[in-house]
Amino acid sequence: MTENTAPVAGPAPAPQDPLEKFVAVIPAGGVGTRLWPLSRAAAPKFLHDLTGSGSTLIRATYDRLTPLAGGRFLVVTGEAHRAAVCRQIPELDAANLVLESEPKDSGAAIGLAAAILYRRDPATIMGSFAADQVISPDGVFQAAVREAILTAASGERGKIVTIGIEPTHPSTGFGYIRGGEPLDVAGAPSARAVVEFVEKPNLEVAEKYLASGEYLWNAGMFVAPVALMLEHLAANQPELYAGLTEIAEAWDTLARDEVAARVWPTLPKIAIDYAVAEPAAAAGDVAVVPGAFRWDDVGDFAAIGRLNSAREAERVTVLGEGARVFTEDASGIVVSDTKRVIALIGIEDVVIVDTPDALLVTTTEHAQKVKNAVAGLKASGDLDVL
Repeated sequence: MTENTAPVAGPAPAPQDPLEKFVAVIPAGGVGTRLWPLSRAAAPKFLHDLTGSGSTLIRATYDRLTPLAGGRFLVVTGEAHRAAVCRQIPELDAANLVLESEPKDSGAAIGLAAAILYRRDPATIMGSFAADQVISPDGVFQAAVREAILTAASGERGKIVTIGIEPTHPSTGFGYIRGGEPLDVAGAPSARAVVEFVEKPNLEVAEKYLASGEYLWNAGMFVAPVALMLEHLAANQPELYAGLTEIAEAWDTLARDEVAARVWPTLPKIAIDYAVAEPAAAAGDVAVVPGAFRWDDVGDFAAIGRLNSAREAERVTVLGEGARVFTEDASGIVVSDTKRVIALIGIEDVVIVDTPDALLVTTTEHAQKVKNAVAGLKASGDLDVL
């Protein structure tokens, strides 16, 4: 693969089990500003246990994918998170930890993973699954991923497959995927063609989507032959493709650090949806497999309340090792990273996040607005708490 030549997803080689060619990619980026002050630039949400399970989100993601991928993983994260990610996943080989010197959005992160894997084995089928999502039960998720892998390997060129979440309510916070005709793929009975990706709708439109039964939530999960992924990246984002190819060609050599340091900062920022998924769908190269599992992107503290069982008597969800919380006639969420006693009396739907250097007090109704505090603190120069 060279800078000027895109891979072409041609006729498939000799038949082999697609599951054996599957490599799980875990993009671990973003700060999670709606979860401040718990989630910060130095310790984003994927490094926290937000479900009370005893496992951080990135570790849970890795464990969920291990039955499918074995030890075949690539984790893409920021340079600042190297030590924390290695502590969370000590079995990850250094060659399979891709470090970003600065964030460049999902197009560069997932595109680089595809380019590295193509360089190692052009027949690889990659699956990209964000490090900060909560999914259950694992078995239902794994069954959907197996269908996606088989669909990705089908036909002469394969498919880019997204796993769409079966909507439970008319959400205005997610993008949607409109499914089309069923595909005849052995072992993947629920696979369908994708007609289009649509942006976050207003409530009236979301209600119509839900009633039609044709739409699924877009969770940003993609399973695809790396050759087909790169073919579309080269066609739609040639500058990004060329830069990622240059880095990938040096990745398993002594020149890796020099090339990455020189090229990465020059890459354009674009989401993988715009760089690959949407134009590929227009070309008829995208399929969807519905996921009937429980899924949450933990977008704010109200989500943490949904994911954790509140004390039945007090109706308060408490997170934090050794948290000291007293409640009376109260409801809401308390996340404590201190030994300070927190007492809630006669207050409903409150959110309290107590850390050694910052305290957040809001309500579940206003949880989405926490990002405004982060923006305000950044504007005022209070970067030490971000």
